[in-house]
Order: sequence, then C-alpha cells, then structure tokens
Amino acid sequence: MWEPDIYEGSPTPVTSFLSIAPKISISANMSRVSIVASYGGTLQQIFFFCSIASMILGALAAMAQTKVKRPLAHSSIGHVGYIRTGFSCGTIEGIQSLLIGIFIYASMTIDAFAIVPALRQTRVKYIADLGALAKTNPISAMTFSITMFSYAGIPPLAGFCSKFYLFFAALGCGAYFLAPVGVVTSVIGRWAAGRLP
Repeated sequence: MWEPDIYEGSPTPVTSFLSIAPKISISANMSRVSIVASYGGTLQQIFFFCSIASMILGALAAMAQTKVKRPLAHSSIGHVGYIRTGFSCGTIEGIQSLLIGIFIYASMTIDAFAIVPALRQTRVKYIADLGALAKTNPISAMTFSITMFSYAGIPPLAGFCSKFYLFFAALGCGAYFLAPVGVVTSVIGRWAAGRLP
C-alpha cells in the first residue's frame, strides 16, 4: 500500500530503481532456489495465491488513480503477480517465462520512467493533463502511449508476449485457475493503463 506514495514522492531515478532492481534480485534468488531445491504442493499453492492476490490488487487499485505515477505503481504490483506466475510453476518453462517477463518489464519500466521527467517539465501531473501532450510534444506522447499499451499487454507489443509466455507456462504446469485470473486482471489492467495514452 505504500508503493504509490513512494512512487509519487520520490525523484524519478529513485522510483525507477525501486521499481526494477528488487524484482530482478528477488526473481533471480527465487529462481536459484527453485532450480536447486524443489518445493512441495503446499508451497506452490501459497505462491499461486500470492500471485493471484497481487494481480487482482494491482488491477483494481489502478482504476481509481488520477495522477500519472500512481497507476505505474499499481501496475508494478500487478506485474509482480504476473512474474510470480512463472516462478510458481516450478518448471523450466516457468523459469524461462519469468526471465522473459522480467526482461520485458524492466525495459518497459525504464522507458516509462525516462518519459515521466519530460512530462513533469511540461507540468503534466494528472492523467487529465495528458490530453494536451500530443500537441505540445508528439514524440513523447507517441512513445509514452506505446509503452503504456505494452504495459497493458496489447498485441503485438512486448508486454503481450511476456504475459502470453507466463500464462502458457501456468497452463503447462496445471495451474488452470491462475491463467484465467491473469487474463481477467490483464483486461482490467488494460482499462487502467489504457487511460494514460
């Protein structure tokens, strides 16, 4: 619950670092643990529940935000659930989809937080202020729109490929409830992230 406030109050380079670095390090450490030691069904169910809770919280909480940085924070919470989907499978395909997902997520986040300082210079703080950005800075508006569509998982962008691999790995390991929940929260997240472009 503190993440949107941190995103809003911190300088953009700090926010970008806090958005990417912990997810990469946690994913790398958890992947090492899952490769070296296998975990049982109970622990896998806990991972499934945490993944579902994170996806639902991230999608639903992003719908009520009015500032530009806050939906990015809730999208980050949701993407932890998507990335955790690959880890919770406990298979090589799950780890591969996790690595693809974390790489694509880091690329999208770097792009988004490279554009946010330019938005601040043009005094864009609220989502409603983004309407004039296409007239004042069309290149930033186009880049930001493509990045947000990728965050939302619109095909054929990289965010869609990431989610496709993660949900396919979930179906491959028998998580038949996790993949549909991920698809539904991704559709809800499309509406929330789709307000930004």
